[in-house]
Amino acid sequence: MTISDLAYRDLAVALAAGLLVGIERGWRQRDVTTGGRVAGVRTFALLGGLGGMVGLLAREFGIVLPSILLGAAVIMLIIGYARSMAGPTDVSITSLIAALLTLCFGMLATSGNPALAMAAAAIVTMILALRSALHGLIQKVGEADVIALARFAIIAGAIWPFLPNQRYGPYDAWNPQQLWLVVVFVTGLSFASYVASRIFGAEKGILATAAIGGAYSSTAVTALLSHRLRSDEVGHGTLSAGIALATSIMFVRVLLLTAIIADFAFMPVLRLAGPAVLVGVVAGLFLLRDRAPVAKQEPARLENPIAIVPALGFLVLVAIMAVAARWSEARFGGGGALALITAIGVFDVDAAIITLGGLAPDSVDRNLAGLALSGAVLANMLVKIGVVIIYAGFKRGRSAIIALSAGAATLAGACALALFS
Repeated sequence: MTISDLAYRDLAVALAAGLLVGIERGWRQRDVTTGGRVAGVRTFALLGGLGGMVGLLAREFGIVLPSILLGAAVIMLIIGYARSMAGPTDVSITSLIAALLTLCFGMLATSGNPALAMAAAAIVTMILALRSALHGLIQKVGEADVIALARFAIIAGAIWPFLPNQRYGPYDAWNPQQLWLVVVFVTGLSFASYVASRIFGAEKGILATAAIGGAYSSTAVTALLSHRLRSDEVGHGTLSAGIALATSIMFVRVLLLTAIIADFAFMPVLRLAGPAVLVGVVAGLFLLRDRAPVAKQEPARLENPIAIVPALGFLVLVAIMAVAARWSEARFGGGGALALITAIGVFDVDAAIITLGGLAPDSVDRNLAGLALSGAVLANMLVKIGVVIIYAGFKRGRSAIIALSAGAATLAGACALALFS
């Protein structure tokens, strides 16, 4: 492809980006009389093209002439929109900002980033099209919601990216960035639970959180819901059912990852863990059916939706388990996969699966590998039971403890039968 071909392509992208934004702006101002709007579909498309030409001219002839063209276009846009906003009822500068962005998209497209220009234009068009929905959302948002969003933004955006991504501590077990990611996930899960409860109601929000979070970290879900078990007014049966549901989804995730990463151990793990999955599902359904009805299905009104306390507590637990896993690796690394993988499972079942997948299939018996991985899952379930006891206590966490213990006992029985048969 020649340079000329690339120029034609990039200029076409610039025009397309302007046309995309222009369609939304034209539709938004469709009721404005002819001559009453500064820029419509055609003008926005031409603005994209003008930005593209500015980018091309800058590449071929330097920055002086393109700067003059760009400055003239910006001045005309500002004058036009300033006159259109002379009335007392229209003080929005959205169309002006959209027009200036369209110029930028055009320049970006012909400066070597056509894909980024088109993607940015698509995102801006979506934001513009969601005007009514976003305004409606703002009307429903309270001060606590904004504060919670700001807190999570600090945790995820202002702290996590700047932590060192290096190993520290005993056995080099602590990576600050990876450890803080636990806090990001737990607080994000807490905020997602709050949003889900506002949208779907208290009970459905809890179950949605359990289903989504369980696909990533059922232990984190257990920590969050156990913390709520101690203090929430929401039916305890629903919270306990959420914990059981998250654990059942964890079993499914383990099977999927094993099939992908360590397929030689898939069938043994399925035979051992399958009954525990069924027990977990039945326990969750029983807890939902036996739950006390919630008086109201109104959205939750938490004073602080960002659960930083259980997040930090879970961080400490993860840090301790990381040292334990590293110690087990140093102690049993040459002794056998069973002890090593089971010990790692106390900290992270996914890490145990990855460790198993790193072994040569012919270097370990597939049944032994399945038993080791099932032992890791069992160890992780015992950790979850401990989390419920610590966060919720025996009395309030009794139903969740029973549900988890039933699944753990089923898995332990299957492992014992396989070990001694």
